[in-house]
Amino acid sequence: MDQDKVASRTSLDPEKNVDASSVGSDQHVVNPELERTVWRKLDIWILPIVTLFYLLSFLDRTNIGNAKVAGMQKELKMTNQEYSIALTVTYVPYIVAELPSNLLLKIVGPNTMLPVMLTLWGVVTACQGTVKSYGGLLACRFFLGLLEGGVFPGLVLYLSFFYPRMRLQTRIAAFFSAASISGAFGGIMAYGIINLNGKHGHSGWQWIFIIEGVITVFIGLISFLLLPDSPDAARFFNAEEKAYVKATLKADGAISDEATDSFSWGEVWKAFTSIQVLLVGVIFFLSGVVLYSLAYFTPSIVVSLGYTAARAQLMSVPPFSVAFVVTMIAAYISDRYQCRGAVTVFASVLCTIGFAMFLGSTSHRVQYGSLFLSIPGTYLMAPAISTWNANNAAPHVRRATAIAIGFIMTNSGGILATWLLGSLSPAPRYTKATKILLIFSVFMGVFAALNIVYLQRENKKKAETRARSTRTEEPAGLGDKSAWFIYSL
Repeated sequence: MDQDKVASRTSLDPEKNVDASSVGSDQHVVNPELERTVWRKLDIWILPIVTLFYLLSFLDRTNIGNAKVAGMQKELKMTNQEYSIALTVTYVPYIVAELPSNLLLKIVGPNTMLPVMLTLWGVVTACQGTVKSYGGLLACRFFLGLLEGGVFPGLVLYLSFFYPRMRLQTRIAAFFSAASISGAFGGIMAYGIINLNGKHGHSGWQWIFIIEGVITVFIGLISFLLLPDSPDAARFFNAEEKAYVKATLKADGAISDEATDSFSWGEVWKAFTSIQVLLVGVIFFLSGVVLYSLAYFTPSIVVSLGYTAARAQLMSVPPFSVAFVVTMIAAYISDRYQCRGAVTVFASVLCTIGFAMFLGSTSHRVQYGSLFLSIPGTYLMAPAISTWNANNAAPHVRRATAIAIGFIMTNSGGILATWLLGSLSPAPRYTKATKILLIFSVFMGVFAALNIVYLQRENKKKAETRARSTRTEEPAGLGDKSAWFIYSL
């Protein structure tokens, strides 16, 4: 379905406080010239900043994998179990921070809250490069998780303030692809940075943290000047463009009036009891295990295939580069044909084939080749389910809560990932971990299929309600306001 046509339909918020007689009064007329202009401006002014935020977030959280290969574990005299504990410590405050952060985002203002978090975690990242003990590393990882916890859910929520639902996955994929770019970019940077080993009394692994942390602080300070709070506050829009964006978002059900969007514990509870949120939440958990297993341990996996530590940093780049291309192509297809669930199933198939190849072969070439399926699969999965989740939750508080729930589940999976390829499943085969990741990949597709079936059934019920109201000349919104909100499949 053409995106311009999608933007023109009326898709009211399921809990919007509108009178039944007003249904249909929010019809939005598409202006082709403004369509071309406003989304292009957002893509130029907003998307690069959001992408950079997430690139730095993922880079600063996962560069410990590069530091491990570069000698951190040996110098700090850490066992595999202690390394897994250091990773786990990051996720405990990370998970705790996600829901409060998302609920506060609109109240504090994303133009203030997001840059503050970015700047502070950059300071913490740099501090990791000065630690002399395992205890010092644990302290840094705790505060890194606390400050980064609201980033990904906050960025997804922030983009939903600017883009209609059916334009959202391409944008989420664009900034999430920064994660795959960070996997490639981090490997290249680490390869160059470790050559500073011994400079000014710091080891190569310490310089990884220091240099990348300083870059994050610099970007964080600049972003205070660049990030708008909302379409109304965007300096790059004129008055007509601001009005058009707001009208498009309201017609699409992406935003509503201030009264509807005000805080309500009832909406928080509805998110926690929503069947589609729970089904996608399971996928978030399973994909989180897969995602962070590969994010943290790809350099170690490549080392186990016989490459040197320095060479492994470079050999981890190509699979992440392929992941970027695959993710963007799939996101375009998903937005174009509104098929979030189908893309999620496809991602699970890629992961399943990749882990089956790694598990079933003893050839290092085949095992390395499997990374070109499993890594693109898991990096494609995240933006698909993130968009799917955001598309199907409204009004604002329920959407903010649903997004936070998704990432709480993702990072709960991250805790398991820190142990799977660490102390629980040693190199070089990682047999136990690979079997678990293979099973999880299959179940990601199963739960995606279940959610598709559930949403199709719910949409059918809504269609019947609307048809019945048309026959009786009674607006469906009078008894069931959610009848006008069509779930994304």
